Amino acid sequence: MELYSIRNIQKEDREWIRRWLVFQWGAEVVISHDEVFHPADLPGFIAVDNITQEQIGLVTYHFDGKDCEIITLDSLREGIGIGSALIEAVKDHATKVGCSRLFLVTTNDNVYSLRFYQKRGFKLVKINVGAADRAREKKPEIPKTGYFGIPIHDEVELEYKLE
Repeated sequence: MELYSIRNIQKEDREWIRRWLVFQWGAEVVISHDEVFHPADLPGFIAVDNITQEQIGLVTYHFDGKDCEIITLDSLREGIGIGSALIEAVKDHATKVGCSRLFLVTTNDNVYSLRFYQKRGFKLVKINVGAADRAREKKPEIPKTGYFGIPIHDEVELEYKLE
């Protein structure tokens, strides 16, 4: 028996998503490449524990032409494939609707995300110098220092070419 299943975000999930965003990210908004996103209002997928029916993972995304951007990705139980399964769900959907590129941004300090996405075929394609500093003006909850004491200033863009 599978430990979890992946399903589309449903209307009744929106409040949980808002609470999760505040808990995990410090606010209901995410700023990516100088654009403000409200993930609780975006399409996405949720991983659900097949026994307890608890939400244990979330991915939200945004379409822009032939591009699909992952806005948030969270797994509440690491190491059992939830993040990878959520990415695959987005890849499949984006491919079906005609996207040619899946991409995301993370901050320069986030070595965990950089490792995670590169191991799944994403490539580093751009550094948006000063993007985190600019984002902090709109979202002061963004810390100035991140993992391993690394100052957070920039965004790193990673992409996966869809077939």
